Amino acid sequence: MADVKSAPTELGTLKIGKLLRMYAVPGIIAQTAASLYNIVDSIYIGHIPDVGSYAISGLAVSFPLMNLSAALGTLVGVGAMTLISVLLGQKNYETARKVLSNVLTLNLIIGFIFTALTLVFLDPILYFFGASENTIPFARKYMFIILLCNAFTHLYFGFNGVIRVAGFPKIAMRLTLFTVISNAILDPVFIFVLGLGIQGAAIATVLCQLMALSYSLRFLADKRRLLHFPRPLLQLDWKIARQSLAIGLGPFLMNCAASLVALFINQQLRKYGGDLALGSYGIINRFSMLFIMVCMGFNQGLQPIAGYNFGARQYSRVKEIFILTAKWEVLVTTICFLISELLPEAAVSLFTNDPELIRMASHGLRIMNAGVALVGFGIVTSNLFQCLGMVNKSIFLSLSRQLIFLIPLIYLLPNWFQEAGVWMSFPISDLLSVIVSAFFVANLFKKMSKLRDGDDATVLGSTIK
Repeated sequence: MADVKSAPTELGTLKIGKLLRMYAVPGIIAQTAASLYNIVDSIYIGHIPDVGSYAISGLAVSFPLMNLSAALGTLVGVGAMTLISVLLGQKNYETARKVLSNVLTLNLIIGFIFTALTLVFLDPILYFFGASENTIPFARKYMFIILLCNAFTHLYFGFNGVIRVAGFPKIAMRLTLFTVISNAILDPVFIFVLGLGIQGAAIATVLCQLMALSYSLRFLADKRRLLHFPRPLLQLDWKIARQSLAIGLGPFLMNCAASLVALFINQQLRKYGGDLALGSYGIINRFSMLFIMVCMGFNQGLQPIAGYNFGARQYSRVKEIFILTAKWEVLVTTICFLISELLPEAAVSLFTNDPELIRMASHGLRIMNAGVALVGFGIVTSNLFQCLGMVNKSIFLSLSRQLIFLIPLIYLLPNWFQEAGVWMSFPISDLLSVIVSAFFVANLFKKMSKLRDGDDATVLGSTIK
C-alpha cells in the first residue's frame, strides 16, 4: 500500500490473518468511533437538566427516520464499495472510477429528494413513529438539523468506505476518528455552553461530518491515485448504477426493516410502558450498537479481502477470511452478552441518572440481549453474500431476522408478557435467524468446495460479472 499508483494486490497474496488485521483494525476503530457519535450525543442529551429523560426518549423516536436515511445511504454506498473492490481485483480501473462518480451523483440526487420530502412532513412522521407531546419537541429539533445535511452525510460515509476498499483503511479510520473526537469536543459547547440543547448535539454532529467530507473530496480528486474522480465529475452510468443498487439492495432493505422494527417497538413500548420505556430502548440500542459496530468493523475488513479474492477467483482465500472473521465477531457479541447479563445497571447509568429509567432499561437490557452472543455469526454471513454479489441470498438473510421473525414476535408476545414481551422478541429471533444463516453458508461452502482456484464462479450465483 506504499505506492498510491498501484492496486491493492496484497489482498490476493498476503496471509489472511495479517490482511484482516490490516483492514479490520482500522475498520473496527472507525466503526466503534462512529457508534460513539450516537453514544456521546445520548450521554450528553440524557444529562440535560430537567428534561434529559424525555430528550433521550425523543432521540429514540427519531431512530426509524434515521434508519430510513441510513438505508438510502447504504443503497448507494455499499453496492459501490463492493463493485470497486471486485473491479480492483479484476484490474478494471476505468470502470472503478466510473463507480466512484456514480456514488457522488446518486447520493446527491437521492439525498436531496429525501430531505425535501421528510422536512415537509416531519411532525406527522415523528408522531407516526411514536412521538408524544412530551417527546416531539426534542425529536423535531434534532431531526431538522440532521435532515438538512442528509445528502452530505451520505457522501461522507460513502466516500469514507470507498477510500477504505481502495486500499487506504488507515486514512478512512483517521477521518472517522477526527469526526468523533471533534464531535465529543463540540457537543458540550453547543448543548450546554451555547444552551442549544438537543439541537446543539445535531449541529455538532453534522459540522464534524462536513469537515471530514471536504477532506475526502480532495483526497479522491487527486489524479496521482489509482482511484480518483473521472471527468466529467457528475456523471451517471445507468448500467453501473443498476448493478450497484442491486448489490446495495440487501443492506438497504435491512435498514428499512430496522426502521420498521423500530416503529413497531416504539408503538408497543409506548403502549405497554410509556415514554420512559421508549427511553429505555434508546439506551439499550445505543449500548448494543457499540458491539454491533465492532462487528461491522470486522465486516469492513472482510469486504475488500473477500471481494478482491472472489474477483481474482481465489475461493480458498474467500472461505478462510470468512471463517476467521466469524470467530472474531462471535467473540465480540459474546462480550456484549456477558456485560448485558452481569453489569446492566453500570452500562445503563452512563446514559442517565434517572433511577426509574435505569431500572427499566437494565431490566430490558438483560432480556433483549439474552441471545446477542449468536448475532455475530449472522452479521458476518449476510455480509459475505453481499460481498460476493449474491444479492437474493444477502437480501433474504438481511430481512429474515427482522421481518420474518422479529416483527411478528413483537406483536404477539406482549399480549401475554406486556412490556417484557417486546424485549423477549429479540433473543428468540436471534436464535432463529442464526439457524437460517448457518444453513445458507454451509450450502455455499459445499458448492465452493467443488471449485478450484481460477474456476468460473457462475455456479455460485453471483451477480458480479
